[in-house]
Amino acid sequence: MARGTVLIADDDSAIRTVLNQALVRAGYAPRVTGNAATLWRWVSQGEGDVVITDVVMPDENAFDLIPRIKRIRPDLPIIVMSAQNTLMTALSAAEKGAYEYLPKPFDLNELVGLVGRALADPGRKPKPDGEREAQGEELPLIGRSNAMQDIYRVLARLTQTDLTVMITGESGTGKELVARVLHNFGRRKLGPFVAINMAAIPRELIESELFGHEKGAFTGAQQRAAGRFEQAEGGTLFLDEIGDMPLEAQTRLLRVLQEGEYTTVGGRTPIKTNVRIVAATHRDLKNQIQQGVFREDLYYRLNVVPIRIPPLRERLDDIGDLARHFLRQASKSGLGTKTIATAAVDRLKRHSWPGNVRELENFVRRLAALRSEDILTADVIDEELDHLIRAQQSTAASGQVGSSTETIGLSEMVERHLADYFAGFGRDLPPPNLYDRVLAQVEKPLIIAALAATRGNQIRAAELLGLNRNTLRKKIRDLDIQVFRGAGGD
Repeated sequence: MARGTVLIADDDSAIRTVLNQALVRAGYAPRVTGNAATLWRWVSQGEGDVVITDVVMPDENAFDLIPRIKRIRPDLPIIVMSAQNTLMTALSAAEKGAYEYLPKPFDLNELVGLVGRALADPGRKPKPDGEREAQGEELPLIGRSNAMQDIYRVLARLTQTDLTVMITGESGTGKELVARVLHNFGRRKLGPFVAINMAAIPRELIESELFGHEKGAFTGAQQRAAGRFEQAEGGTLFLDEIGDMPLEAQTRLLRVLQEGEYTTVGGRTPIKTNVRIVAATHRDLKNQIQQGVFREDLYYRLNVVPIRIPPLRERLDDIGDLARHFLRQASKSGLGTKTIATAAVDRLKRHSWPGNVRELENFVRRLAALRSEDILTADVIDEELDHLIRAQQSTAASGQVGSSTETIGLSEMVERHLADYFAGFGRDLPPPNLYDRVLAQVEKPLIIAALAATRGNQIRAAELLGLNRNTLRKKIRDLDIQVFRGAGGD
C-alpha cells in the first residue's frame, strides 16, 4: 500500500519523470501534470496528500495558485520548487503558505525526506534547528489581530534567514521586541544580541561606538575599545533609530554592508565581520533621502525585508490581551493580582493611545500600583483616563502667561510645562522621542506666527525664521498650515 499520494506539477517533462521515479521507489503514489489547471482540479476534488509544484507554470504562477489551495485545504502541505532560486523567491513561497521551498537543482533525497515529514506532520513547518517550540505565549509579542498575524508569518520565515531587516513603526509599537524575536528564534540565537540607539549617542562618538577605536585615536582614547560590530560577532546587531545616524557614519556602515569588513577609528587593518543587521526607525526615511540627510544606497541595503509594526489604533482587538499581559507582569513584580472587566477593555479601546503599546503598558502598571480594586472596571478606567487627560491639558495650559502683570520668558514657560508633563506620569517616564514631540509642538505655532506677522508672505517669513523658502513651504504642507495671504503676500 502506498505511503501517500503526491501531486506533482511541472512543465518540464524530464523533471516530472525523475520525481515520479524517485517517489515510486520511496513507496509513494505520484500523479504528475504539466499545468496548474489540472493540479487545481485534483486538489479541489480532495485528491493528494502532498503537492510539489514549480513556481512558473504555463497557465498560472504557483504563487497565485497556493492561496486558493490554502483556502479550501489549509492543511495540505505544498512544496515549492523553482529555478528562480533567489532569496526573495524563497520568502514569497513562505509568505504564501508553502511548507518548504527548494531551489533547483535540488537533492532528490532531500525532497523525498521533505515529503515524508510533511505527511507525518502536515500542519507544522520543518524545524532545522531541532525541536524548538515557539508557542505564541512564549514570544515577546502579544496579539491575535490580523495585523499581528501577518507579522508573525513573516517573522516565522525570516528567523531561518540572515537577511537584513528594516523595522518601521511609530514610537512605542515594539520595534526592538521584533528585532529580539528575529534573533532569539533564529540561526544566530546562540550569538550575542547587541543594540545601539543612534539617537542616544553624541554624533561625534557614533563611529567609535559602532566600529571601536585604537589607543590614541582621539583625545581620551587611552586604550583600545571594541565597537558594537565586534561585540555582536556571530550574532545580531540592532541599529535602533537608524534615521538619526549622521551621514559620515552612514558612509562607513554602507561599506560594511557592501564589503563585509570595517576598520576601527584610528586603525588601518580591515576586520571581517559576521553579524546580522536589523535596523529600526520611526522616521520616514524616503523623506529624509529627499532632504539629503539619509543615503539612498544605504536605505536599499538596509531595507531588504521591510516590516511595518502597526500602531495600537490599528490593532484594537489586541488591547485586551495586552492589558491582561501587563497585569500579569505587574503581579510578578509584586504589584498585586488584578483582573480587568470586559467593559473596561472596551473603554480602553476608545482611547487614542498616541504612545502606542508602551503608553498602554505604563497606564496598566500605574493602575496595578495605585488602584486597590481587584477587578478593574470601566468606571476605574474612565476615572484614570480622565485624570490622564486632565494632566495633559494642564501641561498645555501651563504654557500660557497667567497674568498680564507677570512677564514669563519662553524658556521658563517651557520649563514649567515640562515639569507638569513629567509629573503627570508619576514615577514612570513619558514615551520616548520626547524631543521630537516638543519641537513639533513649538514649530507649528512659530511658523503660523511668522506667517501672520508677514501677512502670509512666505519669502519674508522664511527670511524671518532663517529658513530656506522651499524648506518653509514643505513644513507648511507637512504641518497642514493654512496660509491666508494679505497685502504683500507672495
